[in-house]
Amino acid sequence: MTAEALSKVIVKGMEEKKASDIVIMDLRGVKNSMTDFFVVCSGNSDTQVEAIADAIEDEVIKTNKEKPWRTEGKNNNQWVLMDYFNVVVHIFLKDQRNFYGLEELWGDAKFTYIDR
Repeated sequence: MTAEALSKVIVKGMEEKKASDIVIMDLRGVKNSMTDFFVVCSGNSDTQVEAIADAIEDEVIKTNKEKPWRTEGKNNNQWVLMDYFNVVVHIFLKDQRNFYGLEELWGDAKFTYIDR
C-alpha cells in the first residue's frame, strides 16, 4: 500500500471517532523529512484521543494487516504518535496541538484539509 493510500485509511479511522481538524501533510517535497506524510487531528478529551488511536490501528490492520512500528503517548493520551514508517500519525488534545504548533514547524509541506 502506498503512503498516500495509507494516509486515507488513517483518515477513515479518525473520522470514525469524530476527530476534528484533520490535516494530511505531504512531506515528500520537504528536504530532510523523515517520512512521506504526517496525518494530524485533534480530540476533545483524553478518552477521545485514545479512541481515535484505537480506531486508526483497527482500520489499518483491517485494510493493510499492518500494526504501527511504534506508538508513543498512550499513557496520558494528550499527544499520541503512531509511526507507520512512511506515514506518521499525530493525535492531539486541542490545547496540546496549539501549544506544539506542528503545522507551523513543517510549513513547507503540502497541506490537505479534510472537511467533515
